[in-house]
Amino acid sequence: MMKNFIFTTVILMVLGLGACKNHKEKDIAIGGQDTIPVKVIPLKVEDARHTIATSGQFTTNDETFLSFKNGGIINRIYVKEGDVVQKGQLLAAVNPTEISAQVQQVTLAYQKAERDFKRASQLYKDSVATLEQLQNARTGFQVAKQQLDAAKFNQNYSEIRAVSNGYVLKKLASDGQVVGPGTPVLQVNGAKQSKWILKVGLSDTQWSVLKVGDRATITTDALPQKTLSAKVSRKAEGIDPQSGTFNVELALDETNTPGLAAGLFGKAVIIPTKKTSSFTIPYDALLDGGENEGYVFITNDNKTVQKVKVQLGAVQNDKINITAGLENATSLIVSGSAYLTEGSFIRIIK
Repeated sequence: MMKNFIFTTVILMVLGLGACKNHKEKDIAIGGQDTIPVKVIPLKVEDARHTIATSGQFTTNDETFLSFKNGGIINRIYVKEGDVVQKGQLLAAVNPTEISAQVQQVTLAYQKAERDFKRASQLYKDSVATLEQLQNARTGFQVAKQQLDAAKFNQNYSEIRAVSNGYVLKKLASDGQVVGPGTPVLQVNGAKQSKWILKVGLSDTQWSVLKVGDRATITTDALPQKTLSAKVSRKAEGIDPQSGTFNVELALDETNTPGLAAGLFGKAVIIPTKKTSSFTIPYDALLDGGENEGYVFITNDNKTVQKVKVQLGAVQNDKINITAGLENATSLIVSGSAYLTEGSFIRIIK
C-alpha cells in the first residue's frame, strides 16, 4: 500500500511540473514575441479655433471681360496687355460698314413712317382718312422710331470703352479677327483704384467654418517686409469645377497698396471666429498621411491595438487636427507604432 501511495505522488508531481512548464512556455511566447512596449495618450474632444493656412492669387473685385454687343470683323484693338487705361477710353472697334448700313436702313424707314403719319393726320382732319388708318400710321411711326433707337444703340456698342480706371490684363483677340456677339476681346481690372483681393481655394471643411468678416493676414514675396491685413469678403456658394475647391475672397483693408499686380502669388492665414469640436494629436502619431486622410493606432483595452482611418484638418506646428475617425477611441498610441500591426499585443510604458 505504501508503494502505491508513493507511486501516485510521483505521478502527480510529474503532471504538475508539466503543466507549469506548458503555462510558462505560453507566457514566454506571448510576452517575448507578441507584446510590444508602446506609449499612449488619452483622447478627448476639444473646442478650438484653428487657423487656416492657404494661398492664392491677387486680383481686383472689378475684373471684367469686355466684348462687342454685335459680332463683326475687329477693325482695330488700340491697347496691349499691361497698358494703363482711363474710364471711357476707346479700347477696340469693329468694322462699322455693316452696322452703319443697318442704321441707314432703319433711318430711311423711320423717315417714311414719319411722312405717312403726318399725311394720315392731315387726311383725317379733312375727313378723308378713317380713324383706323390714322392709328395704323401712328403705330408704324412708333415702331420705326423704336427700331431706329435700337440700331443707334447697337452702333454705340460697336466699340469697346474702359468701364473704369485700371489695367489691361489679357488681349484675347486680334485685328481682323471675326468675333461673335459677346465674345471676350479684352480682360481688364480696376487695379489703378487699388481694390485688391486674394482669391483662395478651400476644402469643404475649411469653407464651412468661415463666415464673411473673419480676419486674415496675407504675405507675398513682392512685399517681403510687409504683412497685409484682410478679411473674408465673399464665400462662393458652389464648388469650382476646375479646381474642386470652394473659392473664398479676402479683401485687403488698405485702400492703396503699391507693389501689387494681378496674378501675384500670396499666402494667407485665416482666423475663423467659429469654434470646432475635434481631436488634436501629435503629428508623429500619424501613419500614411495623405491630402485629407491618414491612419493611426489606437487602443481601447490597453492590451491590443486597432488601426483606424482618420480625416485630417489643420496642421499646427508639430500637431494636427483630426476632424473624424476617433469618436470611438479611448487612447492614441504615440510611440512604438513602427512595430505594430492590426491586433498586436501591447504593453503600456510610461
